[in-house]
Amino acid sequence: MQLIHIEISQDWKLILPNKKVQWLTDTLEERLGKLGAIITMNGIKGGTIDQEVIFSYEQEQWDLANYLTEKYNIPFIYGDRTEFTEKAAQLPWQISYLGFTEEKNEYAKETLFTVGNGFMGLRGTTPEMEISDQTYPALYLAGLYDRSPSKIGEKTIYNEDFVNAPNLQKMYLVIDGEKVDTQHSRVVDMKRQIDLKNGLFEAWVVVKINDGKKIKFHTQKIASMANTHQYSLRYSITPLNFSSPAMFISEADGSVYNYNVERYRGLTQQHLTIKQLTTTSDNLTVSLIAQTKNSKITIRQNAKLHSPDTSLENLTIQKFNNRLLQKIPLQLQHKKTYTFEKTVNVEKGSKEKSLKKELFFPDFDTCLQESSKAWEKLWQKAAIEVTDDLMSQKLLNLHTYHSLISASPNGNHDLDVSVTARGLHGEAYRGHIFWDELFIFPFYVLHFPEMVKDLLLYRYRRLKKAKKAAQNIGLQGAMYPWQSGLDGSEQSQDLHLNPLSGQWKKDSSRLQRHVSLAIAYNIWFYWHNTQDTAFMNDYGLEMLLEIAHFWKSVATFDKKTNHYIIDGVMGPDEFHEAYPHAKEAGLKNNAYTNIMVAWLFAQIKQLKKTWKTSDFKVVQEKTAVTDEVLSKIDEISQNLALEIDHEGVIAQFEGYFSLKDLDWEYYKNKYNNIYRMDRILNAEGKSADNYQLAKQADTLMLFYNFSQKQVNQILTNLGYHLPKDYVNKNLNYYLQRTSHGSTLSRVVHSHLAAMIHNDDLAWQLYQEALYSDYHDIQGGTTAEGIHAGVMAATLYIPLMTFAGIDLHQEIIHFDPQLPKAWSSLKFSMTVRKVNFNVFVSRETLQIKADKDTVIQVNQQEFSLTAGQLKKIPYAGGERK
Repeated sequence: MQLIHIEISQDWKLILPNKKVQWLTDTLEERLGKLGAIITMNGIKGGTIDQEVIFSYEQEQWDLANYLTEKYNIPFIYGDRTEFTEKAAQLPWQISYLGFTEEKNEYAKETLFTVGNGFMGLRGTTPEMEISDQTYPALYLAGLYDRSPSKIGEKTIYNEDFVNAPNLQKMYLVIDGEKVDTQHSRVVDMKRQIDLKNGLFEAWVVVKINDGKKIKFHTQKIASMANTHQYSLRYSITPLNFSSPAMFISEADGSVYNYNVERYRGLTQQHLTIKQLTTTSDNLTVSLIAQTKNSKITIRQNAKLHSPDTSLENLTIQKFNNRLLQKIPLQLQHKKTYTFEKTVNVEKGSKEKSLKKELFFPDFDTCLQESSKAWEKLWQKAAIEVTDDLMSQKLLNLHTYHSLISASPNGNHDLDVSVTARGLHGEAYRGHIFWDELFIFPFYVLHFPEMVKDLLLYRYRRLKKAKKAAQNIGLQGAMYPWQSGLDGSEQSQDLHLNPLSGQWKKDSSRLQRHVSLAIAYNIWFYWHNTQDTAFMNDYGLEMLLEIAHFWKSVATFDKKTNHYIIDGVMGPDEFHEAYPHAKEAGLKNNAYTNIMVAWLFAQIKQLKKTWKTSDFKVVQEKTAVTDEVLSKIDEISQNLALEIDHEGVIAQFEGYFSLKDLDWEYYKNKYNNIYRMDRILNAEGKSADNYQLAKQADTLMLFYNFSQKQVNQILTNLGYHLPKDYVNKNLNYYLQRTSHGSTLSRVVHSHLAAMIHNDDLAWQLYQEALYSDYHDIQGGTTAEGIHAGVMAATLYIPLMTFAGIDLHQEIIHFDPQLPKAWSSLKFSMTVRKVNFNVFVSRETLQIKADKDTVIQVNQQEFSLTAGQLKKIPYAGGERK
């Protein structure tokens, strides 16, 4: 391997293999530039640096090794060549940041440092941090919602919020009456890091207080993946240049409130009533019981304080303002370290008496060891490995990690929840559940199919509420809400704040009825890839029939066109709520909605043909979906209206082609960031409804859900015959009119670009999606939680697009199309109770299954024998 060695001690002396020694003696920026040129021109594959270098560059603090690694996508480590292999192997598993910039929002980094397990998520703050504009400690529990009123002018609105639970991780030091933390003291040095393999968050912080005293803090924190109701911390304190008296305080803080999303701060923030705040007789264990004010959900937390090196005999208790403080006087000695550990048990239930689990408090090392073993098992199933692309590997690991925090087979079993759009990481969208499940569920279906049933049951348990919602507007079947939370009622807000204008405007997003089609798709995708007949008989078929019944009742026949129409909806685009100057919101014949309805109706027909007649009849009787209703569904499925131009471009909705074109160049030059063009236009007194623009993929979503062959078949069944190159024309048309205001947009467009063999565009868009949260490309949204949909989708694209897997047929199809940057791709998956190990190189597909089965590679069938590795040469062909 061609490595470079940098001797910082010798004024950046560069040692290249078989090259003369080179010196860099200019400014930092010039040194970085010259070093980069040397790396690039000499084909360097990595390097070693003899000592750590910290510097500020482009408003961020960097260490030199990390900067070079990220800049040139090759490994750099501190040490010598003998340490290179071992340390370089750890780089894709570590996320780290240096520094603490008070004037810059730190929330995004805290989001990416979140630890969790599917039941809970703890934002990546250190124990001494308080709720402020710079830092936001929060504990989120899956399904912890509270609905409260807020006043906007003379109007009272109701929002169901994702509640920030009481903070029992809190620990800090007080010297001379002054709290020592990042808010009140000067941060001299800070490094934060998370190990993605086991979820260990660490922070090293040096602060200086007013009289010049310097103190170093080292934090370690995990949320156990083994015991998912438990998290644990280790907090070490070292005085660096002084000795003096101090007070160590461990706190149970019940005075917390919701503060994560700036535009929500004018609304109700307090959601908790503290019911009990007590300690055991030795004062070492604290118990805090809280209850949400309106939903009446009870949270019990118990925390035990422990120290391996410091006496706790003089511990005293102080209570005030829903806070309980455990106070320990210390006589700090110069350069002596004082370590404290706290293990916290967390439970949530509808009734206080239901929280009866036996409590135990293992020390930090035990928690970490047990959790690491649980993480190892998850990684064995979920890991995606690529070669020759360190940064993609790092971000694939990051996205897998955060997906498993958002929901996991360990933490979500028997929980009545689904995966929120922002994970268990922040309060954007108030922690609600959207159609993002469509992008999220394939990850779990392919790696942890046993847990998907629990996620789908969240929707089944809210079926009655969905049926009631349809009845309330005079329709039949089940109308699921655009935003779902605690009980399945519609939680979309009536008013929405535009942060650019500061004005509240009516929100019509609940008209995105296609959320029910996403639920139907997920049910079908789960069934098709697991063959879980029991689930379908007990739950799945019922939901499918109720959703189909709803769309049958929505569709109306237009005598002028002899087609059925669907009116009064919004598509996935989200920018378009109504026609220009219309008094009522809603659009006619959204192509995505109509084609998905046609697909659903066709699946219902197919299921009736193949299902056991007696079982199907039982579900029909339960849902009142008679044979007459099914006959009408079949008729509608072949006669839904679409608007298509002469080149085969499918109109996003009827009348879309009549809207104005937007001067994109003008707005790019004026605003730079034009992701949210709807807000920009609204702030200018205009409306996105008037223009041909989109926040994200709408019509093009069809080619993400289905292969081109399947879309062709649906269009043919509807009586439409499009030119052979219509996919290319549709992609080019809509790509020019899309702002990518949703991170999901890039994923969809990337897959389509690969479908038409525009590999460079596919890779560019995939990389943008892969980096979207890591670089917070939307200018602050990562601060409010991860984008769970795009993270899971970027894990699906390597399988669906680059390995070319089509899971919609009876036999799994492979049509590999590796990106230029990758030499190989390796992953595991479970399909129809068969476990596969897959390795794709540029020439061969190597695959092993644990049961006899059959697959297709480039349209040719191959039989697999259980336990035997099969090597199949392939040649990239046109994707069908």
